[in-house]
Order: sequence, then C-alpha cells, then structure tokens
Amino acid sequence: MLDGERLVAEYQLDVSVTHSERLMSAVDRVLADARWTPRDLAGLAVAVGPGSFTGLRIAVSTVKGLALALDLPIAAVPTLDAMAAALPWAALPVCPVLDARKGEVYASLYRWDGEAMRREWDYLALAPAALAARLDEPVLVVGDGAGGVRSPYARAVPPPRRLPSPACVGALGLARLRRGETVTAAALAPLYLRPSEAELRRRGIAVS
Repeated sequence: MLDGERLVAEYQLDVSVTHSERLMSAVDRVLADARWTPRDLAGLAVAVGPGSFTGLRIAVSTVKGLALALDLPIAAVPTLDAMAAALPWAALPVCPVLDARKGEVYASLYRWDGEAMRREWDYLALAPAALAARLDEPVLVVGDGAGGVRSPYARAVPPPRRLPSPACVGALGLARLRRGETVTAAALAPLYLRPSEAELRRRGIAVS
C-alpha cells in the first residue's frame, strides 16, 4: 500500500499455498496493520501478467470485486514492467524472466533512460534457448525463470529479486492513476501471451 510516495505496507509470501487461500487475508492484514479501512483507498493497482493463469484470474477477479464495491479506479500493471522497475538506474539492460511452464518463459527487455525503465521488446513467450539467442550484450536477468537462460551475456540477479514486488506494482499503478490511465472493472483483463489449457481443449487441441 502506498500513501502518496510512501510505502505503508507490502506483503510477500513465496509458498505453494494458492492465491485464493491467502489473497484476501493478506489484504485484510495489511489494512489492519496500517490502521486503514477499505474506504481509505483511493485507487487499486494490479499486476495483470503475464504469469500463472490461475493466479492472474484470482487477482483480477479480486480487484474487480473491490473496485465495484468501493467505486475505485483501477491501474493495470504488466508484471514484467513491475519486475524491471525494481532495478532503476541499472547500468545494464534488465530482462525479467518468468517460468511459463511447458518449456517456455515469459520475458521482455528494459533499459534505464534517465527517468524510468523503458521496454524495448514486446512481451514474449518463448523457449529459454530462444531468449538466450536474443541476448547480444551483457544483461541482468531476474525472475524465477532466469536460471534457465544459458547465455554468456546473462548476469543473474540475487534471489531476493526473484518475485515481482508489490511495491513496484503499486508505484507504477500510482503513476498510471495520476495520468488517468485507468480501466473499469468490466474492462480489466489478464495479459495472456498464449491460450490456457482450458482454451486449447475448447478448441479441440491436444494438451500434453
């Protein structure tokens, strides 16, 4: 949670418990610890992916419900953008990499331009080897898929940077809210770079 530029509370937990089991309890916890109520919120920011299909659906559905109940604007923040924003002023380009399963990763490339981390690639879903082949200069790789990128140009960032930061999602979301770059609850949707297994089955495509 942010109060202007000040980080009031942040909750991170990297365990196998699903979002549905802990998301609302985490929201309740940070609000209570900060002595805020839901009515103190002026806007919502949510990481919309790419990422886990189930996790994204739960996060987006939760934010939709909160936005409708509290009549709040929403800022949709791409997850890879938030990961890159955790490394401002980096002298090297930054490549956030998330495990997409099925032998692929989600990735993009960012560079500090003196004011912000600017994205230079599209959001990609590709094999780690294909990502490695795209690297032609030293690059900081961050995220749970970074270990699979075998390239002499890849410079691994320490494990504490493994997860997307809620604070960075909040900071990017705040900037979007201030610029009026908001979405309605009805329009809010996850950023999927490939169809889910359920969608493939609906199309009659075999899923291995």
